[in-house]
Amino acid sequence: MQKTFTITKPNTDILSELKEEIDTKTKPPGSLGRLEDIAMQIGLIQETIIPKLKRPTIVVFAADHGIAKEGVSPYPQEVTYQMVMNFLNGGAAINAFCEGNNLDLKVVDAGVNYDFEGAENLVHAKIGFGTKSFLKEPAMSKEECEQAIEHGASIIAELYEHGCNCIGFGEMGIGNTAVSAMLISKLLSIPIENCVGRGTGANNEQLLKKKEILKKASSLHPTTDTISILQNYGGFEIAMIVGAILQAAENKMVILIDGFIVTTSLLFAKSLYKEVTNYCIYSHLSGEKAHEMILGHLGGKPILNLGMRLGEGTGAAIAYPIVAASVKFLNDMASFADAGVADKS
Repeated sequence: MQKTFTITKPNTDILSELKEEIDTKTKPPGSLGRLEDIAMQIGLIQETIIPKLKRPTIVVFAADHGIAKEGVSPYPQEVTYQMVMNFLNGGAAINAFCEGNNLDLKVVDAGVNYDFEGAENLVHAKIGFGTKSFLKEPAMSKEECEQAIEHGASIIAELYEHGCNCIGFGEMGIGNTAVSAMLISKLLSIPIENCVGRGTGANNEQLLKKKEILKKASSLHPTTDTISILQNYGGFEIAMIVGAILQAAENKMVILIDGFIVTTSLLFAKSLYKEVTNYCIYSHLSGEKAHEMILGHLGGKPILNLGMRLGEGTGAAIAYPIVAASVKFLNDMASFADAGVADKS
């Protein structure tokens, strides 16, 4: 049975008080730009003029994809488990950025084609050893898709119970840009050619092959509802992020949305529960082709545009200090009255 969530808009009763608090700081109104918008959003989420970001955490979900074996990526599937080991050993970009920005990091085996038995500091939530190739059959069964959503939700529920109220998501899975391209093509009824990018660095020949494979697969599983699309073409890590986003929104957590894959997951979360985006802050604009398009569909305004397309939650980790700065000025900056500075007449 599909898990249900209770997600409502943030209460706006505090809106005028928050606006006054922001506007009467010792600065011209609006002069801190996006920081003021972010402060307003977080204040509304937490229903306070003194919001706090507690135990901020990046959760990286890793899984393999059957479609990767069809040649949609220049990298072999083994890179997924090798990168998970790199995360656990502290050697990846996301490790460096989390350490540098005082973020906790959790790594989840959502469905990697590798046995991690005995691996320490890994959240074991494996649904299976990778999905099936959607060029031949549905990627997941209905039960596997529902289980992945539930696992993602339960991981976030546990973090919330331990005091986390700010969460970001990352992913690792060779082939998952191809998977995301298929998902958004199906959900938004956009030609697959408009959704496919270079992923992990495909050259022109590899990109053409990727497009041909996905175009062939796009007609194999006719379906229109959100869960069926996710089941037929999705990945275990993407489905888990859908559940994780929905649980975080139900818990009224601040959600840092990373790049192409995580934004695709948000697209599906919003298709199920439209109010979820009220809790989301868009970290950056990815270098992946279709990311700007789906941000536009969501109405998302990214904080950064650094040409990044690594994944792993790196965009969210890099953007976090800016989000923290928005809370810092709201809490610590003096008002005109406090500082004895004349306000505008």
